[in-house]
Amino acid sequence: MSDQAAHEARQRDQLLQLWTAAIDAASIAGKYDGLLPPIPKGRAIVIGGGKGSAAMAREFDAVWPGELSGTVVTRHGFGFDDYNGRIKVIEAGHPVPDQGSTHAALRMIELVRSAGPDDVLIALVSGGLSALLTGLPAGVTLADKQDVTSQLLACGATITEMNLVRKHLSTVKGGKLAALAGDVPIYTYAVSDIPGDDIGAIGSGPTIPDHSTVQQARAVLQKYAIALPASLQRHLDRSEAAERPGQALPRPQDNACLVAAPKASLDAAAKVARALGYEPVILGDDLEGEARDLGRAHAALALGQLKLRQRVCLLSGGETTVTLRGTDGRGTGGRGGRNSEYLLALVETLQGQAGIAAIAADTDGIDGSEDNAGALGFASTIGRAGMAGVDAAQCLAVNDSYGFFAAIGDLLVTGPTHTNVNDFRAILIDPALA
Repeated sequence: MSDQAAHEARQRDQLLQLWTAAIDAASIAGKYDGLLPPIPKGRAIVIGGGKGSAAMAREFDAVWPGELSGTVVTRHGFGFDDYNGRIKVIEAGHPVPDQGSTHAALRMIELVRSAGPDDVLIALVSGGLSALLTGLPAGVTLADKQDVTSQLLACGATITEMNLVRKHLSTVKGGKLAALAGDVPIYTYAVSDIPGDDIGAIGSGPTIPDHSTVQQARAVLQKYAIALPASLQRHLDRSEAAERPGQALPRPQDNACLVAAPKASLDAAAKVARALGYEPVILGDDLEGEARDLGRAHAALALGQLKLRQRVCLLSGGETTVTLRGTDGRGTGGRGGRNSEYLLALVETLQGQAGIAAIAADTDGIDGSEDNAGALGFASTIGRAGMAGVDAAQCLAVNDSYGFFAAIGDLLVTGPTHTNVNDFRAILIDPALA
């Protein structure tokens, strides 16, 4: 093995240690300690969902001592084959909703309406619920919602902007499930995938009163030139006419808390980085913007750190966006998520600079719509890609980051992690290897 190969093998191991620490910190295990509500006279009814909801449900089932029933919805393939407990886990489409998503919304409405004065509602919410829980307004079809969702995913809108729009196109999001609960208390436990950890934005906040307006949703649609189907346009018109100032009043009987958030994962990775001999620098847990632009900016930052002769680990989280730019004429392109696109832009900017290695991955285990969590990049990446017949700039031009990293065996494939605290990025800078 060459010296470079040995160095990169060590860097790969270190990057994976950082990733593992981040995922472990986001695990739901033990997160309900001290946070459970009093046992009600009646039932505890669980609702909610998201990409981490199967683990949230299984853990809640394990620690709840009273009567318990309910349903959560998660992404296809994100459930547990060995869990057959008191909370039913159903699966639905993500990032584009499917029939399972509309069935889940109807089931949640049914459960909330079934709650009596002696019951308590438990909402388990994690990122991904916005697609997984799809309530159709009168006259709106699933195809209409799928159309708008696909446009939002392709246009470069931030997750906060997307969820603002989703709240106003749904019968369950933006606190509408809570509005059906009457006086029954709701305890919401959330795993945050939202920059800034706004609990009302996680999964579009079905149990959290919403203060946004239809006018704000229209502004987002106009900003990205989203063409609404006529049915949804009519729904927005009706909603705007019915809006009243102060309608999103807090429900004093409710309680909401975060049980996992991006900062804890970055802190855990920082501790490991320090143990590995790097000075950790956390750039933020709420970074947004175009994935490729952030990748280029972080490449420049890494080069600057390298010139300072400092052994540093740059850590960051948040949720970037990808604007789809079409294909290369052969149908190739549009494969890969925001993390692999970020990393492709980073390695393309670095052009084989020794002493820098990086990882970028989605903490739920799926980056975009492919089978990878993200990817890893090294000094040899550009050279190995050239030998494999793939070009970084060309792949970036058609959003084919998945194809680029697949060609050189540097995809990170983990399967579902059963949590979701958004993107995790780490850049190792070692001047001794430059």
